[in-house]
Amino acid sequence: MFIRNAWYVGAWASDIKDQPFARTILGEPVVFFRGEDGKVAALEDRCCHRGLPLKFGAIEGNNIVCGYHGATFNCAGKCVAIPGQARIPSAMAVRSYPVVEQDELIWIWTGDVAQADPAQIVSFPFHQEWPHLTHTQHVKCDWKLMIGNLMDLTHLAYIHKSTIGGDPDAHTTAKFEVSPSENGVSFIRWLLNTQPPQMYVDAVGFEGRIDRWMEFEFTAPGSVKQFTGALNVGEEAYEKGPRQGGFALRVFHNVTPETKTSCFYFWSGCHGYRMDEPEVTKTLFAGLRKTFEEDEDILEAQQASLLRKPLPMISTVHDAAVVHAERVMSRRVKQEAEAVSNVVRGA
Repeated sequence: MFIRNAWYVGAWASDIKDQPFARTILGEPVVFFRGEDGKVAALEDRCCHRGLPLKFGAIEGNNIVCGYHGATFNCAGKCVAIPGQARIPSAMAVRSYPVVEQDELIWIWTGDVAQADPAQIVSFPFHQEWPHLTHTQHVKCDWKLMIGNLMDLTHLAYIHKSTIGGDPDAHTTAKFEVSPSENGVSFIRWLLNTQPPQMYVDAVGFEGRIDRWMEFEFTAPGSVKQFTGALNVGEEAYEKGPRQGGFALRVFHNVTPETKTSCFYFWSGCHGYRMDEPEVTKTLFAGLRKTFEEDEDILEAQQASLLRKPLPMISTVHDAAVVHAERVMSRRVKQEAEAVSNVVRGA
């Protein structure tokens, strides 16, 4: 079951151009379009006349026109024109979804419209402040597996040996602080006095051992903000000083369910070093993409295995953040199910 009363990323703002843009969100077909006023709308991707997906239509002004018989719908989903027919039936409408464009992202709400508060959207100002590139991966796994992957960093030394992994012993013996919250969990891992991964060396030229940190903040249901960095040993990284210079990376992750066994993984990599060098941004992006595609391969294999045999899955001491995230998501799902049940009983 999905968490519906929440904001999810539906697309990058740059995805929504002069043509309808379709995507399945939480099992529901949705079509996004940008009107001539620049505002983005999201409608059910199904014309209520004869059922053709609206993605086969065209944008005219601030409306979308069905590509089958020309019925025209506004951004609220109301039919405003039918070729050759003056009277428009009141039932001639499709579902519209609340949409917010923020931080280069298109956020969509698929639940109770009355609860759609834009103040709940996770903010990521680094899209305005640091050089970055963005990407979307279509991953054939349960979205919760992707969240679990992001909350568990001990896998870095094994899956990402050639990119961001580093010393396996440093990962398994890292200092680890976990801070649960009502709607998520944060953690920080410290890899002290360790050899830098090659990506870090290439980025800022480390010549000796480093103190390395990884800060992650998960907000249910699908957003993770990451601050990863490193300084030379002795530059007070662990003392949580200014942590300026060295390697500095901010990553925004968002996981949006498509179906029960597939999801969209939106991510951006923002760098706080050599910020006036576009080639550095491209190099970082290439490294991150390789890293996250390694995760994709593992997660799809994990999903296939779990479909065959879902249990047991036994947690270890390294899974503290994963366990907290799973508890938050389970609680949210249960709360929504109980709310629906209460409404049904009341009816």
